[in-house]
Amino acid sequence: MPEFVQVLTAVDSEETARRIAQRLLEEHLAGCVQILGPVESRYWWEGELEEAREWLCLIKARAADYPKIEAAIKELHPYEVPEILAFPIAAGNPAYLDWLRRETDRGEGG
Repeated sequence: MPEFVQVLTAVDSEETARRIAQRLLEEHLAGCVQILGPVESRYWWEGELEEAREWLCLIKARAADYPKIEAAIKELHPYEVPEILAFPIAAGNPAYLDWLRRETDRGEGG
């Protein structure tokens, strides 16, 4: 398992994206959350082709914290089936990864 992941979620509003970012940062589940948007999304939902204006949250975090991150996003996310995807970080600037390690250290031995 990689030490770090980037988690992606798309939400319906900038306000929702900010709430998710704030929660994850306050709990030190993320070292950084970038909010991008609005973006245009097109997708299938219940047999219909949909389009929506959304905001993306790019969340840098420890891989071991993914279950807690997913739970927090689901609690705050308005969609019935939210997009929550995690991508392993295979390599990165060592100084940045050290910073991320420090910012996500909650003293739980991880």
